[in-house]
Amino acid sequence: MIFLLRWEGLYDFEGGKDLVRFVKLVADAGLYAHIRIGPYVCAEWNYGGFPLWLHFIPGIQLRTDNEPYKAEMKRFTAKIVSMLKDENLYASQGGPIILSQIENEYGNIDKDYGPAAQTYIKWAASMATSLNTGVPWVMCQQRDAPDSMINTCNGFYCDGFTPNSKNKPAMWTENWTGWYFSFGGAVPYRPVEDLAFAVARFYQRGGTFQNYYMYHGGSNFGRTTGGPFISTSYDFDAPLDEYGVPRQPKWGDLKDLHKAIKLCEEALVETVPKKNFTCLQCRDVWFRLLCIKLHQHVLLFWQILIPNMTQLQAITGDLITYLLGLLASCPTAKMLCTTLQRFVPASVGDELSDSKANSSDWGYIREPIGISSNDAFNRRGLLEQINTTADQSDYLWYSISTHIKGDEPFLNVASQTTIHVKSLGCCPKSVRVMFKQTNFDAPSGDGPLAIDFTGMTKGEAWVNGQGIGRYWPVYNAPSGSCSKCNYKGEYSPSKCLKNCGKPSQKFFGTPQGKCGSFSHGECRSTNALSILQKACIGLRSCSIGVTTSTFGDPCKNVVKSLAVEASCA
Repeated sequence: MIFLLRWEGLYDFEGGKDLVRFVKLVADAGLYAHIRIGPYVCAEWNYGGFPLWLHFIPGIQLRTDNEPYKAEMKRFTAKIVSMLKDENLYASQGGPIILSQIENEYGNIDKDYGPAAQTYIKWAASMATSLNTGVPWVMCQQRDAPDSMINTCNGFYCDGFTPNSKNKPAMWTENWTGWYFSFGGAVPYRPVEDLAFAVARFYQRGGTFQNYYMYHGGSNFGRTTGGPFISTSYDFDAPLDEYGVPRQPKWGDLKDLHKAIKLCEEALVETVPKKNFTCLQCRDVWFRLLCIKLHQHVLLFWQILIPNMTQLQAITGDLITYLLGLLASCPTAKMLCTTLQRFVPASVGDELSDSKANSSDWGYIREPIGISSNDAFNRRGLLEQINTTADQSDYLWYSISTHIKGDEPFLNVASQTTIHVKSLGCCPKSVRVMFKQTNFDAPSGDGPLAIDFTGMTKGEAWVNGQGIGRYWPVYNAPSGSCSKCNYKGEYSPSKCLKNCGKPSQKFFGTPQGKCGSFSHGECRSTNALSILQKACIGLRSCSIGVTTSTFGDPCKNVVKSLAVEASCA
């Protein structure tokens, strides 16, 4: 059965999807924008990020020289450009948008489309430039991008990347700060030493534009995740985590790196280095870079950075000797700050909430499935999932019944898996599919709040009608692959892992935090300062467990954070 559902021409720019408002906020913050129109195609998104109705257009073939697809792609691209131009948001109109992107990483798979890939790419480039935005267009990961397009690099490292024309600048459209993870898999992370060094070396070798992917981690709400069991969390080990909290030391170190690069902007943007330029103007900048803890092998960092800095070819040997000579007595004058978030468990109906709801207030509704459902129909053989469900459900149930006469031999078919709901004192203990519901009041204040799905098995969750994603906390990551990470050498997603033997994700919510300027809140530990002083003063490095047994628990059932500011000399 095929459900012919078509929603062409209908767009949703409400709430968090308000593109125009977002770009205006970018302008208000004094920033520039790179609008990656795409159409966005990514394995981590359900159906690659395409709207499902494309699937049902007769004769359509996605991402190739196909007239039905090209018509829809042009209509979408023109719609986005028109919205932005109407609000004067392109740089050519005085707005913040300095770049636009057409397609997305097509060069990774274009060989699978044969000769049609070349004509499609040329068409996409021509279509995009015909929209007259007044700013350049780019194609990421497209080595054979037409001359009207700037081909760019995506990856963990792009210092060795060169565009396909000497007239095009070197751009890094995706600097991967970490990697996504799947339910049942360990969580990858990327050390800041490796990330910061990659950024510094990219600019050292003539890079002009660099974008972190991701700088702010995200969440795959609803059923938007794709790929093989991609998790609801799309944190990506970003400098700002999924909840907007600075991830230290990554956030602070990258902030210092870009401050230093910005202060030496005049030298870096020189097309032809001045012959009498000795970089004395940048001495304090390089000194700052030398002293901040971006890379534990600082000497190696400078041996690579200085000799190959093409923009600063006139650096004198005396200055290099001077800078390297400061290593032994480098007064960092660097603020080391960190914000550590911990969720404090609170059960429905406890003292945090005025709600009278408790575990006995859970209600449930059984979901009819198989032949008991009103939507059941008869067909021979297996069906194509999307054509049958129109992507409205993760599940397609098959049922069969047969009548066995006497001692007639029959095939023993295994029964369907059941879900055991252990965490709920109201619902049947063994049910195939069930919706469970309760009411609760959120704790007062604007502190972090998350739902812990430990004890649940697998399903989808909604809060106030908002789908907050899939959950699968019983599917643990394998044990044994999480060893101490050494940042040396080339990074890969399997190099640095955590959460081995544990659920890949169990929290769903929104904590908060800020680093840089701290003040005591209403809840504080009076002995925190003395504990930290005893553990850290006089040492080159220190660590301390952030637990209630160490710092006490002055405000029970309240989410607490530890903030540390340290000046090292």
